[in-house]
Amino acid sequence: MPKKDYPRTPDGRYFVSRGRLWRSTDPSLTDTERRAAVKALMQGRRAVQLAGDDAEAEAEARAQVDAAKRRLGERGPVWWEDGAPDEGGLHPKNSSYAEWWAALPEEEQAKGL
Repeated sequence: MPKKDYPRTPDGRYFVSRGRLWRSTDPSLTDTERRAAVKALMQGRRAVQLAGDDAEAEAEARAQVDAAKRRLGERGPVWWEDGAPDEGGLHPKNSSYAEWWAALPEEEQAKGL
């Protein structure tokens, strides 16, 4: 879940940061599941930093980060069930959200750039 007040797509699937769509956390997760996955994510990120020049430790830590992101629904199979593709990584103007993005006031767009 984004900490900043990033623009969120109307369906809640993405938020916009650095000019790109980023998949939101699966809203069907319980608070307990979400908290556990976020804790694992933070531990993995810390381990990546602490790995230094140890390539094996870094690879293991990155795998931990990836597993946590998948538990959160931010990577891997999409958490929605209507068959819509994953548009993560696209600029909103180059996605199915182009009309929504164009209709946002400039100050709202600026929050996602």
